[in-house]
Amino acid sequence: MFLALRELRFAKARFGLMGAVIVLIAMLMVLLSGLSQGLVKDGVSGLQELPVSSFAFEKDVQKDSAFTRSVVDTKTVETWASAPDVDEAAPFGLALVNGANQDSIQLDLAVIGVDPDSFVAPEAAEGEGLGDAGSVVLSATAQDEGIEIGDVITLERTNVELTVTGFLEGQHTFGHVDMGYVELGTWQSINAGLPLDASLPDGKDDQFTAVAIKGDLDTDALAAADKEAGTTSMTLSESYGASPGYTAETSTLMLIQVFLNAICALVACAFFTVRTIHRKPEIAVMRAMGASTGYLLRDGLGQALILLLASVGFGVAIGCGAGALLQTTPMPFALVAGPIVLAAVLLIILGLIGAAIAIVRITRVDPLTALGANR
Repeated sequence: MFLALRELRFAKARFGLMGAVIVLIAMLMVLLSGLSQGLVKDGVSGLQELPVSSFAFEKDVQKDSAFTRSVVDTKTVETWASAPDVDEAAPFGLALVNGANQDSIQLDLAVIGVDPDSFVAPEAAEGEGLGDAGSVVLSATAQDEGIEIGDVITLERTNVELTVTGFLEGQHTFGHVDMGYVELGTWQSINAGLPLDASLPDGKDDQFTAVAIKGDLDTDALAAADKEAGTTSMTLSESYGASPGYTAETSTLMLIQVFLNAICALVACAFFTVRTIHRKPEIAVMRAMGASTGYLLRDGLGQALILLLASVGFGVAIGCGAGALLQTTPMPFALVAGPIVLAAVLLIILGLIGAAIAIVRITRVDPLTALGANR
């Protein structure tokens, strides 16, 4: 490592420029990771908090909009409840609505209809849980909009009035809007576009969005139960794709991250290619003095590793600092250690691969070059 450390010390400007580029890439990776995690949390945090292993939707439903297109009935719920390896099954309703409280504070809601006695019923962290037909338990993030316990939220079109009786712990959102839990009959009225005191049309009182399932079912067990119940099931993580915009947002950001990793590898390869060409006379002298190819490769890769570790570490630190500030803004941003560490490791590994491709040129340096054989 003598040659590598000496060059790092005496060629600060060159290595500093290379390091600055990697720092910027690492910062961008952290910010993209935070934005990606923030969008995931804003899109499906409510689903992530559910004690559900899978959902059963209407047969052959369009999977990217299953929560807004699917219709199942009580018989379907009963069929799933009796299926092997299913611990519990309960009706689950979801509808996207708009409303405002008595102070005209606008609120977009994903209204979730559940049986108050089922395993999917919410447990309020503040206030009370589901009560009568006009009660609603909201995500804690609704408080940021100015909603309080006791507020009456009037929904558009139906003029259904919901009284806020409690708040859940933390963020519970679906499709970037707050979730509000109501009892199943209330949800059916809202979904049918009727006031709470109106009679539901024939069959509407026996319809839900999906069956919420709790149990240890593998792929074969889900397929067998689907065939018996006439449904299309998805695991909880698969159902995230039915949240509006979830797949498009996450796949776009993932593609950007892939390109950034590729750019880091190309930048490292280009830089160390130029450095290797410039170092050719010095390397030839070392080869003439008896330095082995392995020694020279270890020396070059060690230099690349030091540069990558320092640059990526510095970039991640700056990115986390900027991300901490962004978390205080309305932007959907969340710093999660796992994805950040993974992104940093990938940057270092791909950077080393790019550097290795360039440094392999060392093996082709003729030691006679040091003695002027090329003149």
